[in-house]
Amino acid sequence: MTPTPAPLPTALSLAASGVPVLPLRRGKVPFGNCPVCKGSGCGDRPNMKAPGPCLCPAPCHGWAAATTDPAVIVSPPWAAAWRRAVAVAYHPGGAGLTVVDLDDADAIAWARTTLPATRTVPTTRGEHWIYRGTMTSRNAVRPGVDIKSAMAYARYLGPGTGTMTDLPDAVRDLAVKTPPTVRPAPPAATVPAGSGAGGGECPHRTPAFLERGIAMAEQRITAARSAIHATVYRTFLAVLSTHGRCGCLTDAHVTRLFAAAQTKGESPRHCTDAWTNARTRLGL
Repeated sequence: MTPTPAPLPTALSLAASGVPVLPLRRGKVPFGNCPVCKGSGCGDRPNMKAPGPCLCPAPCHGWAAATTDPAVIVSPPWAAAWRRAVAVAYHPGGAGLTVVDLDDADAIAWARTTLPATRTVPTTRGEHWIYRGTMTSRNAVRPGVDIKSAMAYARYLGPGTGTMTDLPDAVRDLAVKTPPTVRPAPPAATVPAGSGAGGGECPHRTPAFLERGIAMAEQRITAARSAIHATVYRTFLAVLSTHGRCGCLTDAHVTRLFAAAQTKGESPRHCTDAWTNARTRLGL
């Protein structure tokens, strides 16, 4: 993979060409520019894997704060962030682009037989295929494939090679079709009568109990400063050991846990693997 260029000069160069940029800290997480968001105090919600405002008064980080204004880039509070940044990110949709993020060799092989050739950039494990045009962003549209365009950011890893082509319908269709097993859904098990509270009803269906458990799991993941993979796995294991056999977990709960893991740099595939491994260990 091409070494990541120096962050600030690269950011200024990209901004001058009309590409909105933002700094990334370790773990590919955006910096928070206001006191509320520093140190992930707001939970990094503007990472914007799903729409939603930052918890501070303004969109101070994430894709929504990406800018082409050099005065903003070099002045506080971003000046300190660029000195600590480990990478440059950009908002593809803001630049009129779509990035097809291919996470492994299988995904690359699929793209070469399915998608029209375009500009490509090597990544740590795969490639970014960059097309001209914008669309809805979506993760895990198929195994090892994410789409980053509107309301998303992508790491800048160099100009790439090849001629950029227009966004094809084959990519747009990926965001509309129901993706094949984006995340494993827990089995809807039936609790035998008399084995739980309320005359056989699942004891975890109390909204407060379940919500508190999911919120604590999200907090445990987002607060991790090291051993992210292990923390995500242990947290998934804890949630499943409590709620995995009674059927009270929904896709919405799993989505929240996956989103928390992705704010710490985990890929959708790593989330799926950790969830599957936790279920296997518990015999679910």
